Amino acid sequence: MSGTDKKSHEYRDRRVAEMRKEEQQRQSGYREQALKLFPHVCGRCSREFEGQKIRELTVHHVDHNHDNNPPDGSNWQLLCLYCHDHEHSRGIQEQRDEESPTRQDESDLGPLPLRRSQQTTQTPVKTRFTAGI
Repeated sequence: MSGTDKKSHEYRDRRVAEMRKEEQQRQSGYREQALKLFPHVCGRCSREFEGQKIRELTVHHVDHNHDNNPPDGSNWQLLCLYCHDHEHSRGIQEQRDEESPTRQDESDLGPLPLRRSQQTTQTPVKTRFTAGI
């Protein structure tokens, strides 16, 4: 074996050892643990993930505490990127609803204003032609 071949083998062996160590570190993270524990399916929309698409699966902490990572995964739920975003925006909306006064508590204020989507305003339609011509 020549000196060049020996160096390339040593480099390859070192690189393989580094890659194995990096992989072990990655697997020790909660995402890798969750991917091993649970099927690669979004817990909300039931979309299945394979291959490169697995990167679109995220780990949602059910109690929203990212330090609560039990080894059995009981605080984790695999969600796709879209459902994870929706889950957090839903939680923000629920929190806002809880913090705002309710109709029973504020009954003397009268009716609550309508949301823009609930308002029934009609805008006149402009046409090029007038009736009767």
